[in-house]
Amino acid sequence: MMTLYGRKIGFGITASFCTLPEILAPLQGLVDAGADVYPVVSHEVFANSSRFHDGDEFLENIFEITGKKAIATIAGAEPFGPKSPLDCMVIAPATGNTIAKMAHGIWDTPVLMAAKATLRNGAPVLVALFTNDALGMNGENIMKLYNTKNVYFVPFGQDDPIAKPTSMAADLGQLTESLLYTLDGRQIQPAIIGAGQ
Repeated sequence: MMTLYGRKIGFGITASFCTLPEILAPLQGLVDAGADVYPVVSHEVFANSSRFHDGDEFLENIFEITGKKAIATIAGAEPFGPKSPLDCMVIAPATGNTIAKMAHGIWDTPVLMAAKATLRNGAPVLVALFTNDALGMNGENIMKLYNTKNVYFVPFGQDDPIAKPTSMAADLGQLTESLLYTLDGRQIQPAIIGAGQ
């Protein structure tokens, strides 16, 4: 059975601020499973705090977990191309903005540059989406990525169908297993889960 031991994994974090505190446990899980994790953050994550998190403390937590400072520039992420390739790039959380840009080949953040570099090398990208418009304007972008070679998804579903009927979120509890499937070139199933599952 495939393991994560020694695998070089990029971990991209974009600005779904309400989700950021939830990211630390799965990040720790990848490190505990033996992965060599390289954190990459968007400009917004690097520069801001929110009512959900303290930005400096969050970056310090990432450093404590991975032993590496978060890459926060496009130039810092570019070497993940042929110079220093990753086995896989995870994006968690992946905002609607990030998903839309990725679906249209726009690589203007550190996280997106790391994803582009990884895809360029023929390696996979695993997306854990968190967006309020998954069943709105962003639906077509999600489906475009779902049908893009070497792009895989952590299972996702409606997180609050009554209060936020177009919102969907990934099940972070399945991130590690999803990554193992991704490294094997397979989409974990079911990819779309029911509300509250």
